[in-house]
Amino acid sequence: MICMDVVIREIESKDYISVAAIWHDVLGFSSVTDETVAKTCEKMKGDSRYCTFVADVNDNVVGLVTTVETLAIDPPNGYIKVNGLAVLPEFQHCGIGKMLMERVEKLAGERNISLIGLASGFQRTGAHAFYEHLGYQKLSFWFRKRI
Repeated sequence: MICMDVVIREIESKDYISVAAIWHDVLGFSSVTDETVAKTCEKMKGDSRYCTFVADVNDNVVGLVTTVETLAIDPPNGYIKVNGLAVLPEFQHCGIGKMLMERVEKLAGERNISLIGLASGFQRTGAHAFYEHLGYQKLSFWFRKRI
């Protein structure tokens, strides 16, 4: 794979179908559809706590990162939680994931936030190595319950 010029930009409505495909195919969430992505992204557009950035190569979305700014007692300025990061397999190992995470770090700086957190599935060992390479520490398990 020859890495090309990559533009990291905010998501636009024209990106929703590509984002749905990445979320479904790369992250493995089979319940994600074009409609659910469009509906969720439109809700997020109206709330400044949410940011989604895409990696664009020649007008094609090849990766994404989506975040939410969350308040917490500690740290007092809250933190940014990465809700999802994915890059199409044929564009991995080109620095795109790093570029997307650097954009999240820039967002944190713009908002005077000093902590970024994320969860990553047990099976995603390659992602774990990637995050550790970027300086993220593995500190806990994340639990959830569907209701």
